[in-house]
Amino acid sequence: MSTSQQPPLGRLHQVDGRRLFLHRSGAGGPAVVFLPGASAFGLDYLNVHERVSAFTTSVLHDRAGTGWSDPAELPRTAAEVATELRDLLRAADVPGPYVLVAHSLGGAYARRFLQLFPDEVAGVVYLDAFNEDWDVHMADERLRLKPQPVPGDVMLRLVTLLAGGQYRKMLATWPREVRDALLARHLTVASQRAGAQERGDMPGLAAEIRAAGPVPGRPLLAFTALGVDPAMKLMMPKKTLTAMSDGKIRLGEALAAAAPGGEHRVLENARHSTICTDEPDAVSQGVRDLWQRVC
Repeated sequence: MSTSQQPPLGRLHQVDGRRLFLHRSGAGGPAVVFLPGASAFGLDYLNVHERVSAFTTSVLHDRAGTGWSDPAELPRTAAEVATELRDLLRAADVPGPYVLVAHSLGGAYARRFLQLFPDEVAGVVYLDAFNEDWDVHMADERLRLKPQPVPGDVMLRLVTLLAGGQYRKMLATWPREVRDALLARHLTVASQRAGAQERGDMPGLAAEIRAAGPVPGRPLLAFTALGVDPAMKLMMPKKTLTAMSDGKIRLGEALAAAAPGGEHRVLENARHSTICTDEPDAVSQGVRDLWQRVC
């Protein structure tokens, strides 16, 4: 993905021969670090980030191969991404321990970060996030994790075209210069391809985390979003959608029960892809509640 255009906020840091994007605001600690989902960029979480930066340091970033960061061959292992994030935080002089806020696929990288660097994690907020035990809680076999082939260019162009309306709605309240830059970067075939590549082997990510042993326990707050993304309505019958919601609730409850100070909150009206714009106040309050428990 081209990085010729400078990001509208933040800066690029040199990490292991690559330039990686990071934007920080606020002061104090523990610092809150957002881990984007697949097809998402750090600045997509700017609305919650600004609320969080009112009480502590808040950090947004782009993984290599996404957003304003330099290209990388995708997909990558969760260990590669977690180690890169740790190195980026050090390069940007953001000291740990951290409160990780992981959305969707970002959950895989948060779980691996916990395994690799447990002393550098104060707590975790999961935003309808990936978990290696997803299949355990999904009674409908059609919902189990499967490899997802990357679509061809024609399909990616169609996806890019159809995504425009959703991104414009999601980013409507962002500052104009930030919104315009995000739209220009999101609405490219390269960006859509990178997102598809990152989520292409979710069974492999789950296997990697399970093979590394138990995920160390830390205080956590797990959000479950029960709203339905428009694409899911098109692809899944109502019975399957209901089974997925039930499974997600079981997963959130199990995640909270397995951790010290674990908590599970259900957001009835938030959708998976847009949880931070559907329920920004609830998400922001949840991050603050967890942060206050660990600081």
